[in-house]
Amino acid sequence: MKYAIKKTATMIITLFFVSVLVFFSFSLIPGNPAVSRLGTEATPEKVAALTHEMGLDRPVMVRFGEWFINVLRGDFGQSYSYRQSVTSLLSDKIKITLMLSVMAIVICAAISVPLGIFMARKSDSKLDIFFSSVNQVIMAIPSFFSGIILTLIFGVILKLFTPGAFVSYKTSFWGCLGYLFFPALSIALPKISMVSKLLKDTVIAESQKEYVRTAYSRGNRTKAVFYRHVLGNALIPVITFMGMTFADIIAGSIIVEQVFSVPGLGRILLTSISGRDYPVIEAIILLLAFFVVMSNLIVDLLYHKFDPRIHV
Repeated sequence: MKYAIKKTATMIITLFFVSVLVFFSFSLIPGNPAVSRLGTEATPEKVAALTHEMGLDRPVMVRFGEWFINVLRGDFGQSYSYRQSVTSLLSDKIKITLMLSVMAIVICAAISVPLGIFMARKSDSKLDIFFSSVNQVIMAIPSFFSGIILTLIFGVILKLFTPGAFVSYKTSFWGCLGYLFFPALSIALPKISMVSKLLKDTVIAESQKEYVRTAYSRGNRTKAVFYRHVLGNALIPVITFMGMTFADIIAGSIIVEQVFSVPGLGRILLTSISGRDYPVIEAIILLLAFFVVMSNLIVDLLYHKFDPRIHV
């Protein structure tokens, strides 16, 4: 319990410092969002009036205090470009990005764990050499490029889905998941290679430890020793890596969304950056930071559960 409280407190402090860094970083960036909205041909009077309307002429500490209190209430302010609540603007898009990220991590876990176990059992065989070679190739391919290849093969040639014809989860939940499968697969592919290689190496290292020899000497069967002792210990570093991988997957999904025309956070983030829509950018960065630290918190708690040697 103390361990969970300590980690939760660390997460809250981290998010606070991230919010401070995000807000003041954008406050120090040269340029005026009012000019971005009105254009460079706008008169100084119009720019000054819009700057006052946006509240950008007030002291930065006052603006931060109001913004931070509103964020705690779930209110990220008004979008400069879309002229609507940032919360309502991002509510649907964050759901799509999360669906894509969760699907990618599920695909990664479902494939990499059995593959890693198989590679460990077939260590130093021809199959191991083949899978290791393929792993290296897949690991080197960026997600957006594998997304292009998957679109070409499964979308254009095999016509298993229609590129660009995204199905909203409001229209058809299963249709939405079906469309998100290939973007999720493109995100998961390099992670599958990394996780399976890590698990293979960890399983091999664990199998050579003294406690495994002791378990065999007591007459335990190979499968019992493997699944009760070796695999449990080998999964501990894999769980940690998967937690960090989830953070990478969320960030990577923003890029892959552009390849598959998925209306998640990626598209609106790019347009908001070009339009200096700071409330939207700040909200997206804070949301991403929240999911990253939350995934790390879950990993720490799972790590503590799997390895009782970790104390507060």
